[in-house]
Formats: sequence, C-alpha cells, structure tokens
Amino acid sequence: MTSEPGTSDASAERWFDAAAGPVVRPYAMTRGRTSHTAKARIDLIALVITGQAPEDGLTAFDDHTLSPEHLDIIERCQYQAVSVAELAADLDLPVGVVRVLVGDLVEASHVHLHQPVPPAELPDVSILRDVIDGLRAL
Repeated sequence: MTSEPGTSDASAERWFDAAAGPVVRPYAMTRGRTSHTAKARIDLIALVITGQAPEDGLTAFDDHTLSPEHLDIIERCQYQAVSVAELAADLDLPVGVVRVLVGDLVEASHVHLHQPVPPAELPDVSILRDVIDGLRAL
C-alpha cells in the first residue's frame, strides 16, 4: 500500500532528532577499543573519584584530548566516589564503554580507582569469633 504524492500515510512514522536515539555508536566513543590500557582491573563496584588538583593549575577540563564522555565522568566524580555501574547508568552508556573511558582517565591520572577488597583478603569469620570469645573471657 503506497500513498500518493502530496498525501500523508497515517501509518508512516517520521523520525525527528529527539526520537532517533543516540547518533554516536559506542565503538566510536572508545575509538574501536574494547579494553582499556590501565593496569588495574576495573570492576563494576570499583569506585571512581577525581584526583587532587595538579600543581600547574590545569584541570582535566583543560585537556583537549578528552572526549565529552570523559569530561562527563570527571564531572560526576568530582565531589564523591561513584561506582562504575552507577556511571554507566547515569550516562546511559554500556558498561564496557564506561570501563574503557575510565581506564583512559586512570592512565592519564585524571581519576583514581578504589577497588573492592577481594574476598580472599577478608579476615576469616572463625578467627574473628575466636577474638571476640577471647575478649569476653578477659
């Protein structure tokens, strides 16, 4: 079923800029990379926070090599630590993209990561119970 020239088809849908969705693909934001070059492993629950101001007075916002997405991450992490999962949700980006962008920022020393304590490094519950029992015995 085709519509004649000059008439509008009621079933035809028109896409406008706001309804078209994101126009930049995730691989374009990461320059085609799927992993970061930072040495640290970036977990979903790792906390990201900006570092101290550099001595030269220049901030990350003065770094013209950073993309708008990099700057959005820095802006959200200026005053409090934010998890990688939260950043992905807030920025409406895939977690893999956020990991790559955060890795870039870590490598450039614009942000710092606070990794969760691995379960193997946590104290054993039985040791803690023995300590409590020992304290009670005093």
